[in-house]
Amino acid sequence: MNVFKKDKDKQKQIREQAILKVQEKEADKSKAKAARIQQEKKYALETMMKLENEERGRIQKMKDDECARATAELDFWRETQRKTAEENENRQKTRGTGTHDNQPVYQKTDPPAVTLMRNTGDTTSGQRSTKQIPKDLPAPRSAGCIQISFTPRVFPTALRESRVPEEEEWLKKQAEARRAVDTDLAELDDLREEERNPDWLKEKGDKLFMAGNYQAAVNAYNLAIKLNRKIPALFSNRAACHLKLRNLHKAIEDSSQALELLKPAVAANAPARLKAHVRRGTAFCELELYVEGLQDYQAALEIDPHNAALRADTDKIREIIQGTT
Repeated sequence: MNVFKKDKDKQKQIREQAILKVQEKEADKSKAKAARIQQEKKYALETMMKLENEERGRIQKMKDDECARATAELDFWRETQRKTAEENENRQKTRGTGTHDNQPVYQKTDPPAVTLMRNTGDTTSGQRSTKQIPKDLPAPRSAGCIQISFTPRVFPTALRESRVPEEEEWLKKQAEARRAVDTDLAELDDLREEERNPDWLKEKGDKLFMAGNYQAAVNAYNLAIKLNRKIPALFSNRAACHLKLRNLHKAIEDSSQALELLKPAVAANAPARLKAHVRRGTAFCELELYVEGLQDYQAALEIDPHNAALRADTDKIREIIQGTT
């Protein structure tokens, strides 16, 4: 009986030791996995900073090259002006000597002064008086007015700074979005005429959002999106509602869809792209995906580099990532 009891205790001890070994092994795996994740985040951050430095260096090089080119053009212009002035001066000197390449130079001269003799009774001497005949001056040139007309532009940027193909594509997409209204939905049967307009539903959703009724705003945006899925503001504003309701994954999806509809990137849709990047970056940070959130905030900062609040938030996210690392 004692032998069986000893064997049972020994088996129990062996089982407990095996369990402890398995637990230690799992703990080591968890630590290794956490270390690997931290290393990957660190590598991603270092890679991102390296890309930023390269981009900054490329931009600085472009500035330096442009400055050098402008300086060279200015020096060339000054040298041209100097040579032109020297040629004019030499030409004036050559005309003053009366000859040029051993050939007589004919130039317009003032008419000679007329000398008048005044008789004083002395035949050997006389007083001479000169009278200069004035030259005939040409009449002043008549003044005129030049009319200048400029080509009308939809976008505020100058034509030399704009990207015409992308801007035309954006205008075409906007026009298509206004025409792509689905009026065959069953939900429209009980709605009034104005309630079937996506723009009217968007304004209603905006008012509900300002009033703090986020779920009702989501419902308005949902119906507007069913009517027209090509208006980026509907997805971006619904993402803002999902952020308030803590539906973070839905906020990321809507922000991504808005950014997809906001292509190509032109000056006209820059404010909308900035909002979409900030909303998606905020959702990522709320999910503690700080690296992805930092990427969106940096994209927003490239659109508006003078936004102090946006830069402060970006620096704060970068400090969180570095502290975690």
